[in-house]
Amino acid sequence: MAKEKISFLCTNCGNDFGRWHGQCPDCGEWDTLKENRLPPVAVAAKGRRRGYAGERSEVKTMAQVETASAPRFTTELAEFDRVLGGGVVPGSVVLIGGDPGVGKSTILLQVCSKLAAKMKVLYITGEESLQQITMRAKRLGLPLNDLLLLAETGVEEICETGLREQPRVMVIDSIQTMQSDEVKSAPGSVSQVRESAAILTKFAKHSNTAIFLVGHVTKSGDLAGPRVLEHIIDVVCYIEGGTDSRFRVIRAFKNRYGAVNELGVFAMTDTGLKEVKNPSAIFLSRQDTEMPGSAVMVIWEGSRPLLVEIQALVDDSYGENPRRVTLGLDSNRLAMLLAVIHRHANIATYNKDIFVNVVGGIRVMETSADLALILAVVSSLKDRPLPRDLVAFGEVGLAGEIRPVPGGQERLREAAKHGFKRAIVPKGNAPRQKIKGLEVIAVSKLSEALEAL
Repeated sequence: MAKEKISFLCTNCGNDFGRWHGQCPDCGEWDTLKENRLPPVAVAAKGRRRGYAGERSEVKTMAQVETASAPRFTTELAEFDRVLGGGVVPGSVVLIGGDPGVGKSTILLQVCSKLAAKMKVLYITGEESLQQITMRAKRLGLPLNDLLLLAETGVEEICETGLREQPRVMVIDSIQTMQSDEVKSAPGSVSQVRESAAILTKFAKHSNTAIFLVGHVTKSGDLAGPRVLEHIIDVVCYIEGGTDSRFRVIRAFKNRYGAVNELGVFAMTDTGLKEVKNPSAIFLSRQDTEMPGSAVMVIWEGSRPLLVEIQALVDDSYGENPRRVTLGLDSNRLAMLLAVIHRHANIATYNKDIFVNVVGGIRVMETSADLALILAVVSSLKDRPLPRDLVAFGEVGLAGEIRPVPGGQERLREAAKHGFKRAIVPKGNAPRQKIKGLEVIAVSKLSEALEAL
């Protein structure tokens, strides 16, 4: 008999090694190698045809491949469809991750209950009992007649049930509780999570069934299990939002069928997650009076602009090393911009503690927030509030130049729609035609932007 193969898998980068290392030789992370027991390799029968992604294993030219767009179907939640790229693609595998209690099971139960009215949907639970799922559905006011439920943790049994019932949508809650008979390790281990995800993905491609996987999140905020799990599946979504906030943000970090970093905003209510049609109105819940250190910027999330308020607090530092604390922004970016305003605007902050916060709990990952961040810092430092009808965006370079950013016209239209009267933007984003009700101040240097205030 063939012996069982044992390897060591890095949970950070997903690479295999023949022996254990304290530090991963590839990614350099410490204590990330976990034992991975692989079943004996079975030799395929002669003449057996194998394939993947619903295709027979035949050699074709590119001209013979059909490139028709994949037929999608809606989840009846416009914000969720936006994150998925326009709807659910048959045969796709979507991973939903998030902190405990953030609403992963809730939103999937809502989606499944709506889809079950027009197609066959199977909800598989490995953590909760069928009674608990039904009680949650009753509390949310969801229909109970059409949705199929199954309590099972064996991947092989799940695939057999899927072949028998032939649902168009399946939900696995959660992937950490699944186990395969071919892997001799406990559920939730690295080998079990990877093997279970691979079997379910292959089943989805061959049967053209859309599968949603629920994934746990570690203390560091990453998905539990090997990073290779994210490589196997098609879409990776995270649900963000703390228990102290009623708003939830669903963000796509990987999407083979749509834009990456697409954003969907929801509000947690007694009847589940409700869509927020105008997210900019939430992130712009400002005070009635003008306050120093507050600025409004227009960021680009996925396929739409969003108006977000950024706040800065500059205070005297009484320690040897001034503090630089950021929430929702990259702290290294803040340190670079502080050096830029010192060099090109003669504004020193080396003896100041600086705290920066993006209102609403949203994370900004683009450089268009540079100009608004600098204006907020200078406003707090000088103790002079910015005008309430002012909006700003633009990338700031190390030479003090203001660089244009993509989607300038759409950003300005979004600002004008919400009643802003003035905008400080890069010269490259100046509109060719005047936007009604909006005065655009185009600048090319940081000094020009500060003078425009």
